[in-house]
Amino acid sequence: MIELRSAPLSAEAFAAFGDVLDCSGAPDKIINAGLCGRYNDRARLDFGDGGRAGLSLFNAQPRSLPYRFDLLERHPEGSQAFLPLHGDPFLVIVAPDVGGRPGAPRAFLTAPHQGINLHRGTWHGVLTPLFACGLFAVVDRIGETRNLEEYTLDPPCVVTS
Repeated sequence: MIELRSAPLSAEAFAAFGDVLDCSGAPDKIINAGLCGRYNDRARLDFGDGGRAGLSLFNAQPRSLPYRFDLLERHPEGSQAFLPLHGDPFLVIVAPDVGGRPGAPRAFLTAPHQGINLHRGTWHGVLTPLFACGLFAVVDRIGETRNLEEYTLDPPCVVTS
C-alpha cells in the first residue's frame, strides 16, 4: 500500500490540477451598496463541444483518516467544480496524467469554506468529506457523450493527516 500525507490546499500547489475556490485576497469589486465583496472569475470552467453547464447537488457520506482508496476517475470532456455548502474541510485527491493513466497521487486538505474546480481530464478521487455528511453544489458538464473514465489502483493508497 502506498501512503500519502495530506497537505494544506493552496492555489500554487493545486494549479496543475485545477483552481482553488475561496475568497482569499482583496475582492475585485464591492457591490450591494457596499455590503458584499465580489471575487470574479475564480474558476476556469470548461464544458467542451456539445456540453453545457449543469448545477447539481451531491450529498456524500463522511470518511475518516487514515483513508484507504483504490479508485481514481477523470472527466475528459469538462471541468468539475465542488462548492461545499458547509464549513467543514474535505479531502481532495488528485494525480497527474501519465500516458492516459494516473501518475503519483497527491492529497490536499481544504480549509473551511474552500472549494475546488478540477480542470478537464484531471485524475481525482471521489468526493471525500471527513467530519459529517457533505452537501456540495457541483458545476460540471451536462451532455450526451460519455464523460467518465475510472482507474483502479494496484496497490491501493492510504492518506494520513
